[in-house]
Amino acid sequence: MDAIGTGQALASRWDAAYGVVVFARVLLGTLPAWAKWTVGSLLAAAGLWEGFQWWRRRGTAVR
Repeated sequence: MDAIGTGQALASRWDAAYGVVVFARVLLGTLPAWAKWTVGSLLAAAGLWEGFQWWRRRGTAVR
């Protein structure tokens, strides 16, 4: 990590992703298994939908 003039260190590129994962683990940590699976399924479906939409937009932009 590089230091900047104020004595602070620059964050690595993975710090934000790590923070999101830790937040999700704490948020979902106390939920029952069925709720975790439901939330995970909804997030996976949203991710697949966004990927599909991106792929369609990419395909139409090439033509």
